[in-house]
Amino acid sequence: MLARILVPVWGEGMGDAVLEHAAQLAHRHKAHIVVAHCRARPEDMMPHGIPLPGFVRDAILKQASQMADHEENSLRDRLHAAAMALDLREADRPAGDVATVQFVEEHGRLPDMIKHNGRLADLIVVAKPDRDRNLGQNALKSGLFQTGRPVLMCPPAGEVPQTLGRHVTVGWNGSIEASRAVALTLDLVAAAEKVTVLAAGTGKPHGATPEDLLEYYRLRGITADLIRFEARNPGLALLERTMELGAGMLIMGAYGQSHERETLFGGNTQSVVDKAEIPVVLAH
Repeated sequence: MLARILVPVWGEGMGDAVLEHAAQLAHRHKAHIVVAHCRARPEDMMPHGIPLPGFVRDAILKQASQMADHEENSLRDRLHAAAMALDLREADRPAGDVATVQFVEEHGRLPDMIKHNGRLADLIVVAKPDRDRNLGQNALKSGLFQTGRPVLMCPPAGEVPQTLGRHVTVGWNGSIEASRAVALTLDLVAAAEKVTVLAAGTGKPHGATPEDLLEYYRLRGITADLIRFEARNPGLALLERTMELGAGMLIMGAYGQSHERETLFGGNTQSVVDKAEIPVVLAH
């Protein structure tokens, strides 16, 4: 079962859909949600390379601190209201028998905050990035490439179904990324009422077969169906098959274009990130 779910937020942004997705899973797993707010340091608001009189510097630091206080208070108020609406108990630690939530704040950069709070989280929940507006990419990439934990990418709008996580699909091609996704999401898969493995193509050379994956699940008390498919764009095909089956969540491995830099998603992963209209759990 999931025990700790991280929801990273920054600025005044806390997408309602993101917390709703986290809450649905928290209720199912009796998990603890940590809403972690990244608070900008006042000194980071100072213009770089420009000498300023002391009184101007002091004024900027004071204003930046006041803005940060306003953001924090606003987020706390929204979290209190959301916790009541989503039937989440506010607590500093897990209760074990009910879904709980707490708000924490850290100074500094978003990637550092996600690394600190995410590496021991069972799941990190973020919004689907908006590439046109350059929003959300850092949170998703930091969660995937800097924590070693699975990341649930939520669609930006629409009602979160009560059946979230009851029927999940698992993308499989025998790759290392797919293997890690399977290993890191056993709690999610074990809690599902129906599991469907979607196997693309012939798989990777020397990689485990879809039948091997079914046996892996069976040894852990999980029964899964298998659907094979061929597609020029496996990422889009995984989304299409998942929606056709009426499943509420897709689990798949994510990889970068450059394994040295790990800054850009690979083609199939990027297709899913751009086109997904359903919740997708990615693991790297």
